[in-house]
Amino acid sequence: MRVVAIIQARCGSSRFPNKVFADLCGKPFIWHVVNRLKFVRLLDHIVLATTDRPSDDKLYNWAKENGVDVYRGSESNVLKRYYETANYAKADVIVRITADDPFKEPSLIDKAINTLQTGGYDFVCNNCPPSYPEGLDIEVFTKAVLDKEEKLSTSNFEREHVTQYIYHHPEEFKIFNISNVGENLSYLRWTVDTKSDFQMVTRIYSFLYKNESEIFYMDDILQLLKKYPEIGMMNSDVTRSEMYKSI
Repeated sequence: MRVVAIIQARCGSSRFPNKVFADLCGKPFIWHVVNRLKFVRLLDHIVLATTDRPSDDKLYNWAKENGVDVYRGSESNVLKRYYETANYAKADVIVRITADDPFKEPSLIDKAINTLQTGGYDFVCNNCPPSYPEGLDIEVFTKAVLDKEEKLSTSNFEREHVTQYIYHHPEEFKIFNISNVGENLSYLRWTVDTKSDFQMVTRIYSFLYKNESEIFYMDDILQLLKKYPEIGMMNSDVTRSEMYKSI
């Protein structure tokens, strides 16, 4: 089975325009998102799914220049873009990645892929309910599930957010949720929607990032935040995802 990570990314953003190219330790933010995925053992391929708008020409060209496979599709109908990208990449299993998250945990992604394949699941996640930091979200699903979503998703919300049909119709799928062992860490915000999020991420990278052949992990970040708790407060005023608001 061909396992493909599809990264949804675009240059347009109402709260933080052009964040994919924000400088993070001398490289574009999107570079770090891609690079961390290279440490996922069970991934066969990585592809960037961006839009066909002229504003994303720069992102398309960056991908081509840096050896990152890329597909262009609808800006608003992200589900259709995902579906077309999965067909283009000949994916049997899809790992959904958003370009907002520079801390993705390779071992967690491997665990989700393995769980899906060995358990015969349709959809494996770790945010229903969440117990990992926001930004370490995992969603892994079969191509058959994506085909079904593309056919049955009717609302603009479901088509914009790719996997919402699954959450709205759990009885139609075999779902498994991975929970963090021990403390519930879902109160932590490790994703980038705003400049204050990015300032927090930059601070963490300044301590922990070394080079492209060596990455840091969730436990490293947790230890850093214990030592410097003020770092975790840098983006505490940012509105959280609906999935995390009740946490």
